[in-house]
Amino acid sequence: MLSKPTDSPTPLLKSEKEQIEGMLGMQKELLDAYEQSSRAWLARVKSEVDFWSEMATKLAGTRSVPDVLGAYQERIAQRMQMAAEDGRRLSDECQKFMQTMTRSLSNGWPTASK
Repeated sequence: MLSKPTDSPTPLLKSEKEQIEGMLGMQKELLDAYEQSSRAWLARVKSEVDFWSEMATKLAGTRSVPDVLGAYQERIAQRMQMAAEDGRRLSDECQKFMQTMTRSLSNGWPTASK
């Protein structure tokens, strides 16, 4: 007697399908995060170019050593603030990526069987 095909997948196939969908969802979430991060860092590179261009313009307009020193002092303070913001952004992005990975691992990421 032949067994009749059923419309519902076997539990094993259903489990594999859920794992694949979960993995694809995680990959999409990571790619979206990478894309957002890339856009933010590209904007940051542009701001760095603008920063140094403004610095060159400011130095070209100085007339004395105290003016040069004042321009450098101002720019160094701004650059240190930019570096601190970069560090915070990098930390936030790493945390976001790790949370995505941790969430996917805790939601039934496929594991190797022994």
